[in-house]
This record gives sequence, C-alpha cells and structure tokens, in this order.
Amino acid sequence: MVIKNRSKICLIISGAIILIALILTLCGRGINMGIDFEGGLSMQYDLKTAAEKTDVETVLNGMDISSYTITVQGANNNEINIRIKDVAKDDIQKVQADFETGLKEKYPDAASIGDVNYVGPVAGATLVKNAIVSVLLAAVLMLIYIAIRFDFNSGLSAVFGLLHDVLMMLSFMVIFRSFIQMNSSFIAAALTIVGYSINNTIVIFDRIRENHKKMPTAPKEEVTNISIKESLGRTICTTLTTLITIVALCILGVASIREFALPIIIGILSGVYSANMINGYVWAFLEEKRAGRKAAKKA
Repeated sequence: MVIKNRSKICLIISGAIILIALILTLCGRGINMGIDFEGGLSMQYDLKTAAEKTDVETVLNGMDISSYTITVQGANNNEINIRIKDVAKDDIQKVQADFETGLKEKYPDAASIGDVNYVGPVAGATLVKNAIVSVLLAAVLMLIYIAIRFDFNSGLSAVFGLLHDVLMMLSFMVIFRSFIQMNSSFIAAALTIVGYSINNTIVIFDRIRENHKKMPTAPKEEVTNISIKESLGRTICTTLTTLITIVALCILGVASIREFALPIIIGILSGVYSANMINGYVWAFLEEKRAGRKAAKKA
C-alpha cells in the first residue's frame, strides 16, 4: 500500500464541515442543548405497559409545554424519560403534579421509578465554562508532555489534532442536532476522545521519531508516510475493536448511554482521521519550515 500526503484535501473537508456547522449555528440551528446546560426538569416513569410517545406528547401539549424531549426505553418500551426545558424552580412541583395527573388518565398503573432532577440555568452555564476549561487544560498539559517527550513541533501538531477532533465533534452535534442532544455526558465523551486521539497520535509520532533517526536526511513528508504505513495495522485493529463495543452500546443501550456513545463514535473516527491524515504532515510542514529558517540563517 502506498501512503501519500493528502493533508490539504483532508483539511479542506474538515474546514467545510466546520463551516457548515458555523453557518447553521448563525442561522439559529446550533447545538441542541440539553437541560444539563440550559436548565430544566427531568422525570422518569414506569408505565407498566408499552409506551406510546404520542400519548405522552398529548399530555405535555395539554399543559402548554412546547420545549421537551421524550425518550422511550426499557425491555418492553415501558419506561419513559421526559426532559422539559425552561422550567422555573418554583413551578417544578406543579408541572410534575399536572403531568402525573394527565399520565394516570392514559396509564393508570404508571409509577415513578427514578428521581426527579432539576438543573438551574446558573448550573448549566457553570457546566459549559468548566467543559471549555477542561478541554483547554488537557490540550495545554498534553502540549507540554509531548514537547518534552518528542519536540515542540510534535506538541503543536498533536494539539492541533486535538482541537480538530473536538471541533469535528461539535460540528456533527450541530449537523445532527435532531438526533443528538448535548448533555453532561458529552463532556465525558469529549475528554475520552481527547485521550483516545492523543494515544493514536503518540504511537505515530513515536514511529516518526524512530524512522527519522534511521533516515536523518530523508524529507520529513517521506518519513511521515513510512511511519503511518508501519502503524496502519495497529490503528485498524485498535479502531475496529473499540468501535464494535461502542456501536453495540449505542444500538442496545438506553438513551443516556446513546448520548455518550454517539459522540464517542464520531470522535473515534475523527481521531483516527486526524492522527493518520493530518497531524504527522503538520509536523513535517513545521519541521521543514524550521530547517528552512536554519539554512537561511547560515547563509
């Protein structure tokens, strides 16, 4: 198999996806924020029989509630989880009581099986802030670690790949907002992908370092091509075994697990994409630029 530098094409594709997400966001079709970020009420019930989503929607619409999501789960589709946005703290008990009254009319045996959780808008804003700080802090610490273990250009390339992967995850959250809602599980998914992506990148950079020692005069792009080819078998095996597990969770898991698994799947694919198609070539570009500056100084 011949490995070639396709980083420019890959960056154009990534840039196009990010641009589409940005345009959708400016048009008011941004990320579908869950109650963990915007605030709201979450209630879970066991209906003792198969649930009909339209019945639950009828109850909520009769209460003049328009901003909500309904998830049907359980072995027999007998469990429902309702998330209602923009509920004031003082209205929680009334909303819960009114909903349970309407639900009992359609499902007399319905019983509450989980906690009723409320998230205020202040807590949601704090979560957003902490999420951004967590990702940036992880990027800075990884830059320091990789710069010490390899070199500064390797660190810059790796952090560039991390930011690329996070932006791609966010972009797909925007594009597929009807299927994916951003809640606190997304933060866990994003940090998981940061670790997974950097692991792929370090494996390839370690191979680049070894090959660079063997071929000190070879073009950096050629060294990168050879290193990616040598790591390709490991990358395919690791990615496939991880994806099989996560896809199984996404298909068979409950709604809360799917909210975690879908971003993970996107992030894994993006991480493999950036580690093999972008990051090494960013390093090669930076190294060639540094070599050019050194040659210009000597001249």
